[in-house]
Amino acid sequence: MASIILAAVEDLFFLARIQETARRTGVGVEAVNPATLGQELQVHPGREVSAIILDLNCRFVSAVELLRALKTAPSTRGIPVVGFVSHVQGDLIAAARSAGCDTVLARSAFTAQLPELLTRLASTN
Repeated sequence: MASIILAAVEDLFFLARIQETARRTGVGVEAVNPATLGQELQVHPGREVSAIILDLNCRFVSAVELLRALKTAPSTRGIPVVGFVSHVQGDLIAAARSAGCDTVLARSAFTAQLPELLTRLASTN
């Protein structure tokens, strides 16, 4: 079974950009609703998830609380999480790092590094 990167991103246009870049780089990315990410991982416990991409500006769920839950659960704490956020949100960046986000990038840096980032994340397992 091939591993997959889960993209918990509410912005459908940005999600499409991530998925198109993934298609071009040959990396499997599956879209998931940030509000149901925790349940999604429990429903499919055998699925090999190599990483999670998380929009830290989620409107319908606290990304920081979601990170805390992911990083404290034995079944998900080892999955690398890459979060992206507006570069001017220093408090959110610090809170995400404190909650266990493995990598936090400004949205512009995330976009610029996306092909290399996806390739690297896909090879983590």
